[in-house]
Amino acid sequence: MIAGSPPAKGHSEEVWVDRIDHPEEVDRAVERIMTDTGINSAWIHGSDPEGIWQRIAEHFEPVTAAGGAISDERGRLLVIHRKGKWDLPKGKVDPGETLEEAAIREVREECGLRSLWAQGHLCDTWHTYHHKGRHLMKRTVWFLMGASAKEKLVPQVEEDIDVVKWLDPGDIWQFRANTYPTLRAVIDAWEAAHRRRT
Repeated sequence: MIAGSPPAKGHSEEVWVDRIDHPEEVDRAVERIMTDTGINSAWIHGSDPEGIWQRIAEHFEPVTAAGGAISDERGRLLVIHRKGKWDLPKGKVDPGETLEEAAIREVREECGLRSLWAQGHLCDTWHTYHHKGRHLMKRTVWFLMGASAKEKLVPQVEEDIDVVKWLDPGDIWQFRANTYPTLRAVIDAWEAAHRRRT
């Protein structure tokens, strides 16, 4: 998270917090985030959030992905289980694809659904990772989608997905308890959209 102010009291202890007052402090913060294995999430704040963001982005190669928060007729959320964590279907955008086309393709591939309909942009998330010696920053564009629970769900095992299932809104806490920090923002946006529709 990059913001103009520190997080509210009571923020998660899992989040490393740093205030940036000078541009060179960004480089120090990025180095610490990339080398300290104890940091899984960071909140960087200062008087120039846009400048901080631009300086941080210089340290990473950009990757664009798209995914879906999919609801069925009963208002349940489609979730996947991959590599020991709950997740949502998403993936990299192929050349020539729109973001929405990529999101729909990824949901079809990862969950086995054929009939999907996009209902508009939901939110964007960003996260960084290290892969094959490269430092990457992935922007994932999330779409609100609908699908029928009558279709058979088929996990894409080649992508390490071992479970695909519909989750009742009252059971979302189970997802939150074992997922990635950026996906909590997607769930918040999905819940807000779900409340507006019911």
